[in-house]
Amino acid sequence: MRAEEYACTGPDGMELPRPTDPEPPHPDWSLDGRDPEIDDGLLLDPDAPVTPTQAAEQLALRDLHYTGDRFPGSVLADSLHALDTHPDILLMPATFTVVQQSENGWKPVTCLHASVHAARRSLDFTLRWSWPRMRGLIPFEAIREIDPQTLTTPDAADNPELAPYMEAAARLRNGRVNRLEFQGTAYQIARTRRLLRWGPDGPEGPRPSDTNSQDPERMHPPMDEDGNILPEDDFDEDFEDFGDFEGEFEGSAGGGITDGVARGVKGEDEGTLSER
Repeated sequence: MRAEEYACTGPDGMELPRPTDPEPPHPDWSLDGRDPEIDDGLLLDPDAPVTPTQAAEQLALRDLHYTGDRFPGSVLADSLHALDTHPDILLMPATFTVVQQSENGWKPVTCLHASVHAARRSLDFTLRWSWPRMRGLIPFEAIREIDPQTLTTPDAADNPELAPYMEAAARLRNGRVNRLEFQGTAYQIARTRRLLRWGPDGPEGPRPSDTNSQDPERMHPPMDEDGNILPEDDFDEDFEDFGDFEGEFEGSAGGGITDGVARGVKGEDEGTLSER
């Protein structure tokens, strides 16, 4: 099954969460907190009743197809062909992700999340846990409860490098924050959408021009011909001659929003709307 991902944009950039998007009455910021799963219990029914707003959006998206000149001819042709083979639109529930502003638009920081708060929690975890360890400010071997707050004194005199991380995370937790400035970069919670094309034979499947830029995950440790486990570096060198698998997967329904969000802001992607 093939899904398209898109985001609404306007003069102020990507669409933020809407007031009607669900929010928890008591936000959980703990490391052990559980977030809702994307599309949990979702039933795909093209005949299900929709609101007038949803019907208008479905109608507006029927003619959506790739037009950017950076796309290969096969991608453009398959996209145009899908308008005839799968003309109907089924809208899927909104998702949310963290994006950061760049010179050319916006680029993703996290994967898709089912709720606004889950996206905020991912940014909070990045500020408190991931980035301090990735940047050498907290040892990786430190227990998971160690974060900038536990290592920073009230006046931040002992750990001045960690203080900005603690302050940013504190601002993020102070209410329903959807935009955050940190170290000169703007981060925001973006509202992203997905759609399925539907035809007489059901939902659209993969197109011949679809490619996948993500290599398969390795299930077993690398071993030589005698069964000895190889260091990761040695294994990677052995496969350098095979070259890189390049390409972009347009319209993945999972974490593939990473490319779609960044392109959508510049208006080059099929899955882009301008919200006025």
